[in-house]
Amino acid sequence: MRSETSPLSSSPSGLPWRVKLVVGLLILLAVGIVLVSNRLLTDRYTADTRGRAEVRLALYTGNLMAELQRTSVVPLLLAADPALVQALRDRNFSSTSAKLIALQGQIGVASIRLLDADGRTVGATNRNVLGTSQRNETFFVAAQRNKETVFTALRRDTGGFDFLYSRAIMGDAKPIGVIVVSVDLMKYERAWAGLQDAVMVTDSEGTVVLSTEPRWRGQKIEEALALRDPPSAIARALQATADWAQTPPDAYVSGEAVMKTEARVPFRGWKLSTFTAYGSVREQVNGILALEIMGFAILMAFTFYILSRRAWSRSLSFQRESLELRKLNARLQREIAEREKVQKDLEVAELTLAQSSKLAALGEMSAAVSHELNQPLAAMKTYLAGARLLLQRKRPEEALSSFQRIDDLIERMGAITRQLKSYARKGGEAFEEVDLRACVSAALAMMEPQLKARVVRISRGMPRQPVMVMADRIRLEQVIINLLRNALDATKDVTSPQIDLLLSAGETATLTVRDNGHGIVDLENLFEPFYTTKKPGEGVGLGLAISSGIVTDLGGRLTARNAEGGGAVFEMQLPILGNRQEAAE
Repeated sequence: MRSETSPLSSSPSGLPWRVKLVVGLLILLAVGIVLVSNRLLTDRYTADTRGRAEVRLALYTGNLMAELQRTSVVPLLLAADPALVQALRDRNFSSTSAKLIALQGQIGVASIRLLDADGRTVGATNRNVLGTSQRNETFFVAAQRNKETVFTALRRDTGGFDFLYSRAIMGDAKPIGVIVVSVDLMKYERAWAGLQDAVMVTDSEGTVVLSTEPRWRGQKIEEALALRDPPSAIARALQATADWAQTPPDAYVSGEAVMKTEARVPFRGWKLSTFTAYGSVREQVNGILALEIMGFAILMAFTFYILSRRAWSRSLSFQRESLELRKLNARLQREIAEREKVQKDLEVAELTLAQSSKLAALGEMSAAVSHELNQPLAAMKTYLAGARLLLQRKRPEEALSSFQRIDDLIERMGAITRQLKSYARKGGEAFEEVDLRACVSAALAMMEPQLKARVVRISRGMPRQPVMVMADRIRLEQVIINLLRNALDATKDVTSPQIDLLLSAGETATLTVRDNGHGIVDLENLFEPFYTTKKPGEGVGLGLAISSGIVTDLGGRLTARNAEGGGAVFEMQLPILGNRQEAAE
């Protein structure tokens, strides 16, 4: 008898020919779709990236032109300033630099210089250049010849450029001096440096005058783009693979393919160019291609499953897995019941913990009251002893002064008790504009009895201008007093104790308190409540913890470190009131 074979029977090689045909067609389809998708998606995302780069380029160009145009008007206005003209005529420049410094702050330019007819600097916002001769400089000679505002890009030794506007100041129909205004275009370099794009500005001769890459400045654009580090063999292979898979690049920056976008700046033939890497385009395209490949892989796996003659073995496997899932489900039900019981126990524990937290807060508040009132009480005791001695010596007027100080301390104790509730909440309704210099002076006056009791050298460094902050004056003085008390305690065993107070105003107001004591042993736990290195009865370890909380509520921070020459350094940083107002505007 002849046996017949089913069309779907397995061949000696393994898979039926129909399965092989389907798999081959799926592979060809997948390869075709991936290639077409790669080309279409690359073109689309490249166009989107180029469009966004052009928008950014227009924004950069507008900002650059606005700065140039705004600064170009300044020399015209200053050249007609009566005070500057009169100073050049009278040869009296005593107040010229101060006036230029004030004008610089109002106008917002980089620097201003006033040159006399001989090219000597007679007034400047940078006093270091006073008296220097600029007679042979291009901007001085051109301003005297043209009688109009002249722009000059002056090359620096460091590789950058100074951009200057200069104009002659006329008196009796002849030039009697030159005003020079420097425009700060380097701030745009700093702003562009934070972006992913590489940006450069070239003049009419193709020389790079501004760039996010410092080594490009002063180079021709072709020379700048040719600067790169020598790549390794692996880097060259990866670069060749990436270039094959994407659109031919416009240029290379440091060996990386980039998209170049260029726009003309309507100023002296300048051009602004940006270079955007293709990395973002490749990532987006690769993400979609990965999804497509994954989809074809799933489809192929499903095809193998349907056409495979071993489906019955998979069915048995599914049955076994179903049984295991039922067992797992029963186990999960038991775990859910146990977790619900644990959740109820946790809620009871949370209630107990909340009650304990209230009791702990009450104890900490009581300790805080004792600590904060101890300072004025100690001072009152000293003033009373002094008043008694003055009355015995028939000096009632000086004794009245001590009584007045005692009255101020009593008022302060009342203010402290009213302010204690602010330790438990953020902010405060008692905030006002406070001069930090006045707070330091008030704190030193508060500590006057303790300072007179010992021979301690106190050095202060304060700015002449007010250092205004938004704060609660009472609480701010408490912080300064705590820092002074700690410094006094730290220098108790020092032969020549010294405490330095330095107040500076920059982006923030910073008060530095430094002593020459034994230093800080444990910086990590210094601001923890009830941590102290003092002997029993000398402190409870709440001063720095409370001070740190007050400074945090004021929007600042309190830090500590050991000085290099010995001793401890505490720094209190608070936002300056002017910076807050500018940020709000």
